Amino acid sequence: MTVDVTTEIVIGRPADVVAAYAADPANAPAWYQNIEAVSWETGPPLHTGSTMIFTARFLGRHLAYTYAVTDFVPGERLVMRTAQGPFPMETTYTWQPAGDRSTRMTLRNRGQPAGFPRLAAPLVATAVRHANRKDLRRLGAILEAGLGRRAGGRSGAGEGLDGPAGRLPTCGAALCGCRAAGTPWPGCE
Repeated sequence: MTVDVTTEIVIGRPADVVAAYAADPANAPAWYQNIEAVSWETGPPLHTGSTMIFTARFLGRHLAYTYAVTDFVPGERLVMRTAQGPFPMETTYTWQPAGDRSTRMTLRNRGQPAGFPRLAAPLVATAVRHANRKDLRRLGAILEAGLGRRAGGRSGAGEGLDGPAGRLPTCGAALCGCRAAGTPWPGCE
């Protein structure tokens, strides 16, 4: 049985900002709850043909899989397919302007849960949908708070975080960027 889940969100940031952050594999552990690490096989920058190894935890399983970028139009679309792993998957991001300074981001995951029992496909689809909704909300919160990495790989850590509104939650909270930044931010343990 095929799993095909599409989730979308409107983020109060321009499409180029949302796309640059979301398409940067180094940022994935900050906004994807289940992604623990990403390492390049081909090296940056991202382009059609790039390959990266994602390490994740999903439904109680530790997974490592290689994504190959099959289509990349900066600011518009990113399509990646697993080249190996227990859950052959295609992931598609699209970004479209939504009003003056907002972006509609769509995240689609489609594949065959070969590493899971065939009867578990509906459970897998529900889990993917739930995780995608949480991940997109986290992405939106990071970007709308101005905490995301900037294009060119510079971290937003420490920028604009001095005032009370800039206080970050502890490492276990949704907006923490410690893993992505590589060092604790103010207020993180």
